[in-house]
Amino acid sequence: MNGQNGARVFDLTGKVAIVTGSGRGLGRAMARGLAEAGASVTICGRSADVVAETAAELRADGYPVLEITFEATDRQQCEGLISATVAAFGKLDIMVVNHGVGGAEAAEDVDPEVWGRIIDVNLTSAFTCAQLAGRQMIAQGGGGSIVMISSSGSLVAFEGLTSYGASKAGVDHMARHFASEWGRHGIRVNAIAPGYMTSQMKSSTGRYDTPEMIAKIQAGTPLERKGAPEELVGPVVFLASDASSFVTGHVLPVDGGWCIR
Repeated sequence: MNGQNGARVFDLTGKVAIVTGSGRGLGRAMARGLAEAGASVTICGRSADVVAETAAELRADGYPVLEITFEATDRQQCEGLISATVAAFGKLDIMVVNHGVGGAEAAEDVDPEVWGRIIDVNLTSAFTCAQLAGRQMIAQGGGGSIVMISSSGSLVAFEGLTSYGASKAGVDHMARHFASEWGRHGIRVNAIAPGYMTSQMKSSTGRYDTPEMIAKIQAGTPLERKGAPEELVGPVVFLASDASSFVTGHVLPVDGGWCIR
């Protein structure tokens, strides 16, 4: 940090990042933001078409990107994601674990299979991606930043989101444990907890766009609106860069103030 000041601490020139679930929505915005800050970025997710579309847009704008279609619940494919990124760019400095699924059921009606799927995708595969990224960073000699995308549902209760909230609360505490164990290697691990956003997970599309829900969101959010995907760019660049060089084990709500009420 010596000799760095101002905007330079946010510069990611020469850094290599992976953003899972970056074909669409929040992941897409964060991947572009990291690229604009100077990083080479691996765009990846389950849907080949949206991954290819996002990668093509970034390439057209002159950013170095790699595109990979992968299934996050398959450990071998997660290993391939890390190794392909290192093969293409030479290293891994930043891992943004963003992929996830939603689901809304009353607590008494939660289906065990739905519970298992949400935990598998949101928690277990997030663990896998973060663990493998940490191993790579340690093997490189240490240093790096891992950002777990959590949810305001990990911090406060939302009706019908028992499974989802539990999975994201696990992500928060997992980030703290990684931060505690990997600090000796210079690896920082933090989480971002988005609130209601204008872009939603594919499984939640439309659920929060009814007039009733919009009114509820506005009433419960001090800023009286949803967040835009681009409003995650500042937080993720901050946590990925030297601007947050003494920040680790933190969960940062980006929710317009929802969780303070």
